[in-house]
Amino acid sequence: MSTALRQLVLKIHSRCDLACDHCYIYEHGDSTWASLPKVMSEETAARVARRFSQYAVDQGLEEVLVILHGGEPLLVGPRRMRAICERLIEELSPVTSLDLRIHTNGVTLNRTFLRLFDELGVKVGISLDGDRAANDRHRRDRRGRSSYDRVLRAVELLSEPEFRHLYQGLLCTVDVANDPVAVHDALVALDPPRIDYLLPHATWDHPPGRPVTVSGREETPYADWLLAVFDRWDEQGQATPVRLFDSVLSTLRGGPSLTEALGLEPSDLAVVETDGSFEQADSLKTAFDGAAATGYDVHRHGFETLAAHPGVLARQTGIDGLAAECRSCPVVDSCGGGLYAHRYRSGHGFRNPSVYCADLKSLIQGVAERVTSWDTSPVVRSDDELAYEQSVLNRTVLAGLEPEGPVWEAFTALDASPAGAAGLDDVLRYPYVRGALLAAAAGRGAGAARLGATAVAAAVRSRTEVRVSWRGQGPRLHLPSLGTLTLGGMRGSRGGGAAVEGRIEVVVHGDGRTLDVRDEDAGVKKTVVLRQGEDAWRPLEVLHDGVLLDDADPHRDCFGVPDAGRLSEAEREAFSGLWKEARRLLESRVSGQTRRVVAVTPLRPGTGVHLCLHGEGALGVGIDTSPEELALEVFRATRQGWLRALRECTDLTLVGSPAGQLLDEADRSAAEAVFAWSPGDRDHARDNAGRALDAIESGHLTGSGREVAARLRAELAAGRCG
Repeated sequence: MSTALRQLVLKIHSRCDLACDHCYIYEHGDSTWASLPKVMSEETAARVARRFSQYAVDQGLEEVLVILHGGEPLLVGPRRMRAICERLIEELSPVTSLDLRIHTNGVTLNRTFLRLFDELGVKVGISLDGDRAANDRHRRDRRGRSSYDRVLRAVELLSEPEFRHLYQGLLCTVDVANDPVAVHDALVALDPPRIDYLLPHATWDHPPGRPVTVSGREETPYADWLLAVFDRWDEQGQATPVRLFDSVLSTLRGGPSLTEALGLEPSDLAVVETDGSFEQADSLKTAFDGAAATGYDVHRHGFETLAAHPGVLARQTGIDGLAAECRSCPVVDSCGGGLYAHRYRSGHGFRNPSVYCADLKSLIQGVAERVTSWDTSPVVRSDDELAYEQSVLNRTVLAGLEPEGPVWEAFTALDASPAGAAGLDDVLRYPYVRGALLAAAAGRGAGAARLGATAVAAAVRSRTEVRVSWRGQGPRLHLPSLGTLTLGGMRGSRGGGAAVEGRIEVVVHGDGRTLDVRDEDAGVKKTVVLRQGEDAWRPLEVLHDGVLLDDADPHRDCFGVPDAGRLSEAEREAFSGLWKEARRLLESRVSGQTRRVVAVTPLRPGTGVHLCLHGEGALGVGIDTSPEELALEVFRATRQGWLRALRECTDLTLVGSPAGQLLDEADRSAAEAVFAWSPGDRDHARDNAGRALDAIESGHLTGSGREVAARLRAELAAGRCG
């Protein structure tokens, strides 16, 4: 089962007005650009939009990301830019929430373009490699002239109050010949919402440039450069988000990767060239001529065909798709083998470690050593302390997203009253909201619609009167932890419901049940009462112990396996019975062990039981799971979820060391001992737990980790767990 393609890179112009000598499109192994049309025709753009729209409907995608790219996309000019954007909005906005962006070198960015982007809601990312000296080392035009002043003018324009909300961030390609601190300070001085540091594209056939040294040790100049930036970033209070560092910090503590360049998350990226041909990730162009080609195009094929391409599937296999050296590496969860293109070696394909392997390992271990906290945190002793710290984390992520004005004002209004603040905390703690926040922080998905829905849900739960608006909304408005509102009757239906193409405004009344939903552009308003039996409202079902059966949240796809979709009434009844029987069996062994389960999502048959990737609180359960298996897995998963939540708030081991895996292994074996069918199986499980604990180097356990290990040893000695 392939991962749905949610991100589309649309190459609308195949040439560039700069001649950067590190460009992977024009300066590496691939030469297909020379045979492509310079500009994507409006007919091809329309076909792409229709194909992606139909795919979004077929896959039930609640949100998609489209990035206009090149070459240099601004070379299409304002008229064609408008036509392409309007066609994308026209086709996609009625069926899903569209996050539309452009990645540009900024050389020709001006007020005309920015007013157009403001009108159409297009966010802008700009490439800039640091100060003048660093930037002009590679980023010059075809006459060899500096691009720095022109790009700086673009950034200054984008930073003006009129356009600041469009500013997505800066992308910087690392060159170890540049001063790392000077580069970082120059970028931070421009006050970007985010900085992306990118390793220059390279393969084993064409390795990256490295300074000549005679030290006798394995050199890691790219890690050294990035760690110097990390130290400066940390010294500055990590005030400007840096995607690479945020991703390493997230994965080291068991969270998701926030960048394609690291981590084990499956790729969900599609690329369409100016002639309409489908490609794999265009970073593959650095490997060899035609490496990104698929043989498919939008004129003859749909996105579902691309999603089934072997090359696309190869980037969705997680750890199983890595080289043996990578699978056994202690930092594999953070590194993920590095960027797929950087693994290429002639005669061996892509199943190799990254050409940056030593640098990535040194970078991740260097960050781990710098950030590990050796103290004993109160969260390991108190569930209340853990819940509080989780709320702080969620609010920190939320604040870093810089939601658009009306959405942020709604959050501020909620925080103005004790009831509203409590309601907001309740919704932010919901596991799938946490996943949505992290996805938005990583630049994936349409954050405005999801954040707006989160504010509405918090207002409903707390019965706080709130007005919130945002641009773009799919045919359904899902209120996390509550249910789904179908926006039928506001505009013409398509794909199972109507959507708001412009701005949507929602007013929550003080009774917490009545909502006024208005399409601001069309001037259409609809009043809905959230109650059982309301045609437009489908509440989440509450299982017998207060756990939500959530088969609707657009961010429930966080289990690494496909979910079962929306259940029929008969399927819901059967699933409820399965959960009830498993809970009875669980309570016969240990008491209260589902207390940390908030939501359960049905998964496809044969998938088993899985813990949400974003910490404790949500379980995915295969609908053919037996009650006996479910009881054990709920017990094991809730314990593991607790450990994962602890790791998000404190360090249990030296970050990234094998000690973390051993602690998990000890906990899993201890849980199995509780459900063992025979005394022999029980003793075997206890022995496994003890061996795992004994294998942990004492110097790799923090104060908090020693507390957890001591608790496990006490449980094993007493013959009980839980």
